[in-house]
Amino acid sequence: MIEFVLSDEQRQVRDTIRRFVENEIMPLESVLIRREIEGGHGASPGLTGGEMRALQEKAQALGFWGIDLPSEYGGADLDPVTQALIHEELGRSIVDFQFGGSVLPALFSCDEAQKDTYLLPTIQGERVSCIAISESGSGSDAKAMRTTAVRDADGWVINGEKTWITRGDIADYVILFARTPNEGDPNGITCFLVDRDAGWTSAPIPVMGSRDKIGSLFFNDVRVPGTAVLGTVNRGFDHAMPFIYRNRAFVLSAKNLGAMTRMIELTLEWAKGRKVFGKLLADRDNIVQAVAELELELRSSKLMVYHAAAKAAQGGDYRHEACTVKAYVARAANRVADRALQIHGAMGYAKESVVERWYRDLRVERIYDGSDEVNLANVARNLFRGYARPGDMF
Repeated sequence: MIEFVLSDEQRQVRDTIRRFVENEIMPLESVLIRREIEGGHGASPGLTGGEMRALQEKAQALGFWGIDLPSEYGGADLDPVTQALIHEELGRSIVDFQFGGSVLPALFSCDEAQKDTYLLPTIQGERVSCIAISESGSGSDAKAMRTTAVRDADGWVINGEKTWITRGDIADYVILFARTPNEGDPNGITCFLVDRDAGWTSAPIPVMGSRDKIGSLFFNDVRVPGTAVLGTVNRGFDHAMPFIYRNRAFVLSAKNLGAMTRMIELTLEWAKGRKVFGKLLADRDNIVQAVAELELELRSSKLMVYHAAAKAAQGGDYRHEACTVKAYVARAANRVADRALQIHGAMGYAKESVVERWYRDLRVERIYDGSDEVNLANVARNLFRGYARPGDMF
């Protein structure tokens, strides 16, 4: 029997996070919008470091810290469905908030010495990391990367460039993926932990939206010791793919659910109060039908996200689900943003509107962490090769 029911604990978590978002996070939206208008730039400004830490401390006081962190490190280690519920609620605001105590999953592969230098300080918020896979000529085709790491007597010498890296311009160390062609496999990719002090540089990339701090990273004969290798030489993607599939299935996609929900709520409120030619928008058939279409987008997206999260929670192979969810929900969120803005009219196009900001910020969802085209190609490949049966979800 299939049950679409939350446990009492999951419902309590969702409701607590919802109140936190409404009481602590949403009031900051006007602050960020004002910064954007006064700053005159296209990219969406986020919270300052101090504002983020203050919010994280408030959340920690409620018991929310390290939601995806294993209990051995003091985290809550919540299951994927509960994590999806939390990300959905956080997605209801344009404020990009993340709980303290979260780290990139690759860091759990650190050896004991690396844990002391990278993992533990990052958990405590003392260090800022980024993960560098994409390059200018090989964004979604990660295996075509050209950055290399060549072994010498003292360790490794790294040369190359990474781009479109989230937090790349503010991180003090990078989880770097580089080709190691001289290590027995011409296509081998190895993962490295590289401090900024080692000599790599960065530059910000101005973008039209997105709350992330995006940057390019440059490596020119950057030398690192042998101890910089994370895991096993030539097995770098072992550390990348779990993170990527998790993001696609129930982190980014769940946040998009929250954004869609809020935009529909705002649209309902607007339509019930806006008169055009003496008639409320809510009483016009074309608007009523458009709002109903938004609800269909949200409900179908929600079922896909929570199915993937449930499969992950059960320990199943959810890679096919991750690709289908990412492609569908990213496009659905953009369709909702477009219709919501259209119904709001000029007010939806104004900078003071959160709908306007989502219209820009959500566009990147169809590009990063696997573009629509890459995810659809993966879905088709899985079907043609028999890795997945059409519509087989249970």
